[in-house]
Amino acid sequence: MTEQNSQVPMARRWPRPDLWSLGALVIAAVVLAPMVAVVWIALHPTENIWPHLLSTVLPRYFGTTLYLMAGVGLLTALVGTGAAWLVTMFRFPGSRWLDHALLFPLAIPAYVGAYALVDFLQYAGPLQGALRAMMGWESARDYWFPEVRSREMAVLVLSAALYPYVYLLARAAFRETSGCAYEVARALGAGPWGVFLRVGLPLARPAIATGVALALMETVADYGTVAYFGVQTLTTGVFSTWLNGNNAGGAAQIAGVILMLILLLVALERTGRRNARFHRMGRSGRPVERAVLRGWRCWVATGLCLVPFGFGFVLPVAVMLDHALSNLEVWVAPGLMAALVNTVIVGGTAAVLTVGAALFLVYAVRMAGRGVARVVLPLTTLGYAAPGAVLALGLLIPLAALDNRVADAVLTVTGYDPGLILTGTSAAIVLAYVVRFFGIAQGAADAAFGRVSPNLPMAARSLGRSAGGTLTAVYLPMMRGSVATALLVVFVDCVKELPATLLLRPFNFNTLATRVYELASLERLGEAAPAALVVMAVGLVAVALLARANRA
Repeated sequence: MTEQNSQVPMARRWPRPDLWSLGALVIAAVVLAPMVAVVWIALHPTENIWPHLLSTVLPRYFGTTLYLMAGVGLLTALVGTGAAWLVTMFRFPGSRWLDHALLFPLAIPAYVGAYALVDFLQYAGPLQGALRAMMGWESARDYWFPEVRSREMAVLVLSAALYPYVYLLARAAFRETSGCAYEVARALGAGPWGVFLRVGLPLARPAIATGVALALMETVADYGTVAYFGVQTLTTGVFSTWLNGNNAGGAAQIAGVILMLILLLVALERTGRRNARFHRMGRSGRPVERAVLRGWRCWVATGLCLVPFGFGFVLPVAVMLDHALSNLEVWVAPGLMAALVNTVIVGGTAAVLTVGAALFLVYAVRMAGRGVARVVLPLTTLGYAAPGAVLALGLLIPLAALDNRVADAVLTVTGYDPGLILTGTSAAIVLAYVVRFFGIAQGAADAAFGRVSPNLPMAARSLGRSAGGTLTAVYLPMMRGSVATALLVVFVDCVKELPATLLLRPFNFNTLATRVYELASLERLGEAAPAALVVMAVGLVAVALLARANRA
């Protein structure tokens, strides 16, 4: 009898999903849905124009994008790494405040830098005007001046705005290396260049590669800068194919190429970090002792650090301030206050939703252990890598279809037409911001949870607290600072986001970013200056917090 019973298979028990795991899966699905939608639309277009794209504009878009990536990658690596090495290893006039000031260009959107550079360098600008007055030139035929709106200038502007990614990570890597390693290299006869090439650069390579990868992702995602310079990239191709060509399928196919390029960058960056193994020499590693530069060398070091700071921060701020102070009436323009209110509402709502969803997802994954939620957790960070134009395409078409079906159903049942609830309001913009910046909030939440001792929530659970009670009574009070920082950083990124806002906004709806873009595109930079200054001021708050958090 026992033998017969042993042959009977036992019923398989499937784990019962709890609300936390289900909620985490729903959040992950919402974050991943736009990218899945882009792939689906690209594979099932209404009109397949892929052969036409391949034989006409796509090679040009792809080649220009690669050109920008190569130029920005090289310049950001050189400028960011060089500046980080100088402020970490040497003392020179201004090195103390330049250590933090070199981060300030992070507060300047690249498209604002583009408007300022063109205004300063164009034929009617102050630089060429001063040259004509000094040299007696009467027209452009009398002298040569580089073309302002060109690919090369786009590379310069993007590099000036994005080098802080490399600078921040490289500086941290140089500082975390024990000073003993540099001293040993000097004792073995290595000079300043030898110490940098044989010790500093190899140890900081993973950090530098990560910073360059972030800069390249932002380069691929940029729209405002390249559109203003008239440079045709993959991102501008999405806009022109979708809006001008009225072909969403073709735009999705170009967006698919962008996604493949971004995924390749993410894979290369993560592979480089996984294969690199650099460890600190011990707990007692001495901090780096900065050498004092004297003579002409100290002024060269100061000048080298001032160039990216001046080009990336001082020039845009000075140009916008000059326009804003020269036309004080633009501060009371009717559209400015409406754009500010829209920005605060949309950005604030998106920041709260993003950080709240990230806290929920990370907490659910920590409780689930090795469940499905933990598998999808890394995938939700891909939204930050995806350009805003790609996410807008993946959101607008499905949301528009859903909006129309809901409106038709309500009209059939009640006889009342509610209109477009999602795509006809700012709800689509909020959703795009949540998806775009979810990776930032998730990273901050994961780090904050990791800093809380596991003994505290275990004690709370043993005393009868539920999972939600433990989150609100134990975790959140200890994470208030991290949560507030995450809210601010996400809000700042929402304020600066341009492509997704341009594509998803309702009619007659402007944020500060879209107002700056519209007015600057019409060569009305004086009217755009106040909104640009507000955007930069908001960004400076986040940069100040970042500099404080990374203070050595």
